Amino acid sequence: MSKPLTILQILPALHSGGVERGTLEIARALVAAGHRSIVVSNGGRLVEQLVREGSEHITMPVHRKSLASLFQIRPFRRLLTELKPDIVHARSRVPAWIAWLALRKLHAKTRPHFVTTVHGLYSISPYSAIMTKGERVIVVSETVRDYVLQNYKRCPPESIKRIYRGVSPEEFPYGFTPEAAWLERWQQDFPQLKGKVVLTLPGRIARVKGHESFIKLIAALRHDWPQLHGLIIGGAEKAKAAYEAELRSLVNAEGLSEHITFTGHRNDMNQALSQCDLVLALRVTPEAFGRTTLEPLRLGKPVIGWDVGGVGEILRRMYPFGAVPAGNEAALVARVREWLAAPQLMPERDDFQLSDMCAETLRVYAEIAIAKVTLAQ
Repeated sequence: MSKPLTILQILPALHSGGVERGTLEIARALVAAGHRSIVVSNGGRLVEQLVREGSEHITMPVHRKSLASLFQIRPFRRLLTELKPDIVHARSRVPAWIAWLALRKLHAKTRPHFVTTVHGLYSISPYSAIMTKGERVIVVSETVRDYVLQNYKRCPPESIKRIYRGVSPEEFPYGFTPEAAWLERWQQDFPQLKGKVVLTLPGRIARVKGHESFIKLIAALRHDWPQLHGLIIGGAEKAKAAYEAELRSLVNAEGLSEHITFTGHRNDMNQALSQCDLVLALRVTPEAFGRTTLEPLRLGKPVIGWDVGGVGEILRRMYPFGAVPAGNEAALVARVREWLAAPQLMPERDDFQLSDMCAETLRVYAEIAIAKVTLAQ
């Protein structure tokens, strides 16, 4: 980029999650490249980190999925007039509507450019269509590109830019081994895992994540592989507590109480994954990308999962053996049996680098900053 830019990213809040993490990653890259990075959200625990890393944060209630959010259009327009950003990058639907409606009333020659990122496979509706109104529409996988092209015919194909999410090799180093103190605590907390072949399902507990398929898989394998142990890494939010209770009942009904362990919520996913032998990715519905599949692969842990959506894209590219026809539980059992009989190591790969994601996003900013593009109607 020839001159420093001012980039304003807008999203509902900065609590946790993939969208929030991606926002911070791009903000960090902007600051490192000498640009001004501004984030507008309703706040959250990640604000402190964002500001510490050199960005500015402005708190606005842009998170409510209600008509009340329309009252934020004028304040946001005043903010744009004051800050004069070169680009507004919307990462979620309500903030995108606020930004787009605010931008439309500004003079075409001076208003900021508008970029959106489609992070998910949203419900198909006029409400979701706002995410395809950007001068550039960033999609996080080919799965999302196909979703946009099939369902939003008014979105020009040439405006779509696929930029895969990425992870840092520093954060997810191949062959990672935790510190001795952590290992000692882990062994004290989970002595039942000692000497076992550990199959793992990571991620928060929710119906779409495939926990029932995982439990059935352990049930199908445990007689032939008595050294097998299933590990469910992740907890349930309050609203999902009843579903976790259902899963625990299923574990007991299958006679697996000594063969499956629930760790609860953890903030040390890297360390926990390093203690596993095989990771499963069994989300029932397609994922836009599938970061929980990529992260263990980058650590050197093999992953077997459904060949659908972003998870399928990652597996086909990085570990084709792990791609199983979606929903075919018999094929899943057979594939895991095959792996258990002859465990395959995950070779070191440099696919899906965080540095590539950041560089490609900054290139998008540079391209539209120097081009005169009319705001999508």
